[in-house]
Amino acid sequence: MRPTNVLFISSDQHSRRVMGCSGNPVVQTPNLDALAARGTRFTNGYCPTPICVPSRASLATGRYPHTIGSWDNATPYIGTEAPSWGHRLTEQGHMVTTIGKLHYRKVDDPSGFPDQRLPMHVLEGVGDLYGILRGEMPTRAVSRQHVVEARAGESEYTRYDRAIAREAVHWLHEEAGDPTKPWALFVSFVNPHPPLVVPQQYLDRYPADAMPLPVQWAPEDWPRHPVLDLRRRQQALDESVGEAATRRAIATYYGMVTFLDEQIGLVLQALDEAGLRDSTRIVYTTDHGEQLGEHGLWWKNSMYEGAAGVPMIVAGPEIPAGKVVRTNVSHVDAFPAIVEAVGAELQPEDADLPGESLFRLAQQNDRPRAVFGEYHTVLSPSGVFMLRDDRFKYVYYVGYAPQLFDLQEDPDETRDLGEDSAYTDVRAACERALRRICDPEEVDRRAKADQRRRIDAAGGVEAIIAGGVKVPYTPAPAEFDPAPVEARERRVASSE
Repeated sequence: MRPTNVLFISSDQHSRRVMGCSGNPVVQTPNLDALAARGTRFTNGYCPTPICVPSRASLATGRYPHTIGSWDNATPYIGTEAPSWGHRLTEQGHMVTTIGKLHYRKVDDPSGFPDQRLPMHVLEGVGDLYGILRGEMPTRAVSRQHVVEARAGESEYTRYDRAIAREAVHWLHEEAGDPTKPWALFVSFVNPHPPLVVPQQYLDRYPADAMPLPVQWAPEDWPRHPVLDLRRRQQALDESVGEAATRRAIATYYGMVTFLDEQIGLVLQALDEAGLRDSTRIVYTTDHGEQLGEHGLWWKNSMYEGAAGVPMIVAGPEIPAGKVVRTNVSHVDAFPAIVEAVGAELQPEDADLPGESLFRLAQQNDRPRAVFGEYHTVLSPSGVFMLRDDRFKYVYYVGYAPQLFDLQEDPDETRDLGEDSAYTDVRAACERALRRICDPEEVDRRAKADQRRRIDAAGGVEAIIAGGVKVPYTPAPAEFDPAPVEARERRVASSE
């Protein structure tokens, strides 16, 4: 594989089901569809954990969250836990630039990404301490508000994404140039992450009453499991938001995806205008998915396909055009892909990386391959672990009954086989495969011990609860938000 530049485009909370190229007949994503048409789309892409900060740490390092101790939205990547692909490229003389959201601790940490443009990191270098509380805790009403208050308008996130696109266009035209070695540009948008707010011209494309209702959206159809029930209570979503609000929220989300697609199109157009298409490989993915009301759940935080699944598209030199690959892939496959693509070399300490190159996987025939996921934070009293093979998805909860889905026969995950005696052998085989990756009980203990230490350092559970949710989502850089943080804190406090 000859060395090329790498343009890595990421978004936030984009369901892989909400793209035209993945078969969605409603949403308009012409630029992502065109990218898939000239490249390879993976139908079964997964994140290592369905929550922002640990997922992004895993994407940077090519390692699972439990191996680097990134459990939650208050354990941001610093750079000392394990090397990032940025370290590998910069130490071998390659230019690396990031534009937009990273969600690490802070700019001056040794993350391996020294040239950060318009960066977004965790709030105050700490992140969401409220989110590390496990088990029963006060309701986070803001989760319900995000659904019922979906609307047309501008937000700090739409302003921020436009600026990210402008900076990426400028960089490709003015700074990519002809370096002595291939470069890597990481462009990271924040849409379609809540708040569910999008300019009117995008919302107008999606009449709410024409939006499809999600699978198992009605309360009488909700799957019941102690962890899922607890989650609904804590998000104030244990009572349905109703059909009208569901359709309106989905319409707004679709509009946000179309807005995102337009920003991506500007970046891809600039790549072409700069004459860099034939010397650049492209990756598109997101940090995790979005449930959109499926199974009575909203946002991320679960191992259902809507949350754990992510879009994954690659394109460029030596990447098959118009190909659809069904081999399971993961974010951990990005690290070796980027390093190899630019012509850099993996180091001896990378020998135990769990991933394979996405670009190589795109060139191969479909084959059985298991992927792994885990979850250790807000809305779950238990460590949650996923093993997804070529047919089944097994979800292991420490201290609770497992879930099992036959994705070949039941792609919408409406029939839980977790306690079906006919599948005892399947569950046993999946659990053995899971335990070859990690010991769930040991990892769960380690995560909770680390969270307990941080809770105590913050003054205890009561002090964190008294402090409340500082902001409902990580704020964009201040220049994109006309409301100061104090005003946002007041808005959140009034919603709790």
